[in-house]
Amino acid sequence: MEVKGSAIKSIPEFITNKFCKEGHEKWLENLSVEAREVYCYLIVASNWYPLTTILVEPTRKMCELFYNGDNKGAWEAGRYSAEVGLKGIYKAFVQLGSAQFMLKKAGTIMTTFYRPSTIEVAESGKTNALLHITEFPEMDRSVELRIGGWMEKALEVSGCRNIKVDITKSLTKGDKLTEYTITWA
Repeated sequence: MEVKGSAIKSIPEFITNKFCKEGHEKWLENLSVEAREVYCYLIVASNWYPLTTILVEPTRKMCELFYNGDNKGAWEAGRYSAEVGLKGIYKAFVQLGSAQFMLKKAGTIMTTFYRPSTIEVAESGKTNALLHITEFPEMDRSVELRIGGWMEKALEVSGCRNIKVDITKSLTKGDKLTEYTITWA
């Protein structure tokens, strides 16, 4: 399982912005040698990296160091990733389209960041949607939360309000898929 460089580039920036340079240095010091080598040098947006070593473990370490082990940090990092990733032409794309349009593009968006992966829109209404991740061989709770946070922020950027994203089924808990139940106004 791999993650695209463009998906991980925001992690060190998020940590520096939220926990200062000292926090970033503490995080780097606590990473595995392989992860540290990636995060100490230029992350190439178009490269693919091993998911577990380069996304899951560094996210867990961030949550351990700065969130007392609470995975809430993964959600916040996902929101930040959407905030910085949906700028410029991408922001216009998200703002001009409806929430339903953006969520229907979720399958295409997901495969540009994670491979192999499959996400499908199971239901879509005027103010709600149900998304299913049906393929994600190395799913981790921190990744599920990161994706949920990303969706929440992307919907905010698209103009939605009162957004609620719940993970109602989880590959990490033995379900056959990860399900996001999403509502907005």
